[in-house]
Order: sequence, then structure tokens, then C-alpha cells
Amino acid sequence: MQNLQLKTIFFGTPDFSIPALEMLKNHPYINLVLVVCNSDRPAGRGLKVKSQPTSQFANDNKIEVFQTDNLNAEQSLLDTLTKIKPDLFIVLAFSQFLSSKFLNLPRLGCFNIHTSVLPKYRGAAPIQYALLNGDKETGVSIQHMVKKMDAGDVVHKAHVEISEMEDFPQLYTRLKFYSALCLNDFLDILLKNRINPEAQDSAQVTFAPSIKKTDGMINFLKEDASKVCNKIRAFKPWPGTYFFINGKMIKILKARAHSGCDIPAGDIRIANGKFLIGCISNSHLEILELWPEGKKPQSSKDFINGVKNFQDLKITYEK
Repeated sequence: MQNLQLKTIFFGTPDFSIPALEMLKNHPYINLVLVVCNSDRPAGRGLKVKSQPTSQFANDNKIEVFQTDNLNAEQSLLDTLTKIKPDLFIVLAFSQFLSSKFLNLPRLGCFNIHTSVLPKYRGAAPIQYALLNGDKETGVSIQHMVKKMDAGDVVHKAHVEISEMEDFPQLYTRLKFYSALCLNDFLDILLKNRINPEAQDSAQVTFAPSIKKTDGMINFLKEDASKVCNKIRAFKPWPGTYFFINGKMIKILKARAHSGCDIPAGDIRIANGKFLIGCISNSHLEILELWPEGKKPQSSKDFINGVKNFQDLKITYEK
């Protein structure tokens, strides 16, 4: 174990970064010199400028912060970092790429914390895709950054089980803290000079691109009930999971998948006080909670009680 503290620069913006950032601040062998994050942005109804979570943390703890939405155009930052002669860059939930001129600066390297077991789910939305695909486990990988996205050698990883009913906010919160724990373990390995880099198998690479609002749209003619339930878990709270009845949006807040049914895909059935929709693969969806356009969130029972003629309910695929 070395005696000197490592001069460390942290790159990250949202609240997901805070546990790892706090761990670095309190680590006895880390000198957290600078936090780099995106610029503050207007938020809320009044569009008042709100501090980014990591910039607020840095200011509260008297750590220097540099904010930018175009990192690679910031010559002043590059000059500052060159003078600092950093030992280590740690990157977590930072939405900008680091060019070679930044990647080559730290003496020990630049390391990114990624919330999947690489090479699976490279990209911006690994947590959502793990849920979307019904995976039983995910994890955290720390990789030595290179120019290609999430393609560097893995220097530390850990597996995390996903419970059957777990949704995005739950898994996001668990991985937020698990990332800090993995970073702590990695630093111990780094300080003891016991890093054993593992090249990623290019044949096993999969991708998790950014989620779009339209991804939450359900097509009951193409998706089975289990897939729809996975969407509900993955896309909570944004973009949400939705479909249209008679041109009006219905957001599904909670549902249950069933196999074996005689409901044609895309048809609505009200049976024994239950709101059912047929899906492919001989399955159907039981909607438990929903949010009709222009109304408040409600139970399926309340929705059913408000319908005068069930025969008029038709699923449409264009508003």
C-alpha cells in the first residue's frame, strides 16, 4: 500500500454518481482534486436554473468543479489538468466522450464504471435493457477506457441478481450504491498493484442504446404479455408504457402476465371485474393500475366502473 494520495479527477453528473463520489472524497488514499460535470440547467415549472447533483455535492464539500456540455472543446480544462498531472480519472454516468487528449493524461489511466457485466449492454441504457430482456442478473464493470465506447479491458466486475418484480427505480437505486462498493474494491486492487485486465470478447458484445419516448408504445399484435410486463418494469417512470384506446393514451402503471387464453391479440376483454388484453403467443395481459389520458391514475376496477359500453373500447395504433 502506498502512502501518497492519488490525485483523482471525477467525471459524472446525475445523482447516480453521488455514492461513488462521496466514497472518493472520504477515501484515505484519494485526493479528489476536481469534479467535472455537465452545465446546470433550468428545471421545474418556473424553469429556474438547478445545480447538477455532482456540482452541488462538490460545492457543498468545497471541491473544485468544472461544468461544460462540450468537454473536448475546453482547452482551459485540458491545460489545468496537464498542470495538475493527475494520477487517476474515474468516470461514472458522464454523458460525454473523452477524446484521446484527455484519456492519455492520468498516470494510472482513466476508468469507467458501467452498470452491466461487459461486454453485455454497452451503451447508455444498460439497466433498462437488462429489465427489458427479463435478465435474472446484471452487474457492475469497471473498464480501462479507450476511444471506442465501453470497449476497454475490464479491470473489475461484480454480479447482481435481479428479482422477478424489480423495476427500474429499484434496480437503479441498488446499482447506484453497488457502483460505489465496486469502486472501493477496485481502488484496493489498484493501490496494491494487483490489476489483472481482461479483454472483452468481441463476439459477445451487445448494445443498450438510449431509450426513446416511442419505445414505451405497446403493440399487442407483436408482443407477448411477459414482454409487455418487462417493458413496464424497464420504462418506469420514463418513457412509461402506453397504448391507445379510441385514440386516447392509456399508460400502464401495473400489470400481470398470464399464459394460455382465448383472447385474440389486440382485443380487450372485461371478465370477472378484470381488464384483460390479448397478446401474441397465447398470452394475455391483466391490467391492474392505469393512467388514462386527461384523468388521474386509477385502478382497473375504477376504470371499468367508468365505462358505459365495453364494446366501444378499441385499441388503436395511431393517435
